[in-house]
Amino acid sequence: MEQITLDALNAADRKSFNAALGDVMELAPWVADEAYAARPFATLAALYRTMTDAVRNAGAERQRALINGHPDLAGKAAREGKLTADSTAEQAGAGLDRLSEAEFANFHRLNDGYRARFGMPFIVCVRRHGKESILRQFERRLNNDAAGEQKIALEEIFRIAALRLDQRVKASDHLKVYGHLSTHVLDTHGGHPAQGVAIELCEVAASGTSRTIKRAISNADGRTDQPLISGTPIPIATYELRFAVSDYFAGQGAAMSDPPFLGVVPIRFAVAEPEGKYHVPLSVTPWAYSTYRGS
Repeated sequence: MEQITLDALNAADRKSFNAALGDVMELAPWVADEAYAARPFATLAALYRTMTDAVRNAGAERQRALINGHPDLAGKAAREGKLTADSTAEQAGAGLDRLSEAEFANFHRLNDGYRARFGMPFIVCVRRHGKESILRQFERRLNNDAAGEQKIALEEIFRIAALRLDQRVKASDHLKVYGHLSTHVLDTHGGHPAQGVAIELCEVAASGTSRTIKRAISNADGRTDQPLISGTPIPIATYELRFAVSDYFAGQGAAMSDPPFLGVVPIRFAVAEPEGKYHVPLSVTPWAYSTYRGS
């Protein structure tokens, strides 16, 4: 969907306003309709606050209907292509459209168990989680009481809405919904940034299998031309940065053993703050390396 400016929304009639924002809250166009009456909005944050306040003040029946309007994760509707466009893209982004039969069966079991306990679908902002983190959320939240779980469900709905709204509306401000992951490589043997190091970012599952997310080459500053992840939450998951340092040092003419002591340097780390700023650098020689979490 194309972006619309906040100024255009402020000037829109009710029909156009609702057409632009009616699906920000899943299958609940009444939220946008109520927000329309509060125009004009000075900031995107003010619009978001108005929409979430409408839900908070809506009463138990409408809140429950909003929750029940959300689909199961990796459920039957997803497999049959019956989700909204936003939900389809969000579940696909978390890899829920690429589950094995065993994984699908596990999600089906958890969905059924959650509905049996709470009488509503399990809701989580999937763009903030890797697949394994979603499963951990399922297991943990099954231990909650009904009132606490409904409160969490609404909080997750607000997270989903914030991401949709920030992507859809162009304004002078942004909602705090995005993370940032970057790296740089310092050649401490030569005493300068390492240019030309091949870098691979992977998401690593508990089983040890990995999925490549991005490949890049370090530039003259030892950095990648673009952040490894930006403009989106960093899904809660375990990651590994892999640096092809032996190829780099060979190109520098550095003395190395045969085979090189360090070939590809892996740095495995976990992200717990999807909206956090993570900088994971590498200081390296042909024989040693170090790292830390920067920002």
